Amino acid sequence: MSISVRAIISGKVQGVWYRQSTLEKAQALGLAGWVRNRSNGDVEALFEGDAIAVEEALKWCEVGPPLAKVSKVERYDEEPTGIKSPFEIRHTT
Repeated sequence: MSISVRAIISGKVQGVWYRQSTLEKAQALGLAGWVRNRSNGDVEALFEGDAIAVEEALKWCEVGPPLAKVSKVERYDEEPTGIKSPFEIRHTT
């Protein structure tokens, strides 16, 4: 079953390889979607794919890469869109 979840990750998550690490994790899990920095210092990600893989990605987001200090992950369930392109890093919003 395919699901789509948008996550907003807060804390010390910029300048610590969070986006690149998220990209690598999502690719390893076979997920589609994207990750980007937000202008307020948060990181935003959209994960779409197998429900178990998406849940694993979200659990990983709670910790992130070694230099990150995650304080909060907000989850927003969305309707899957059928994204077929590989997971990617997008520009800051």
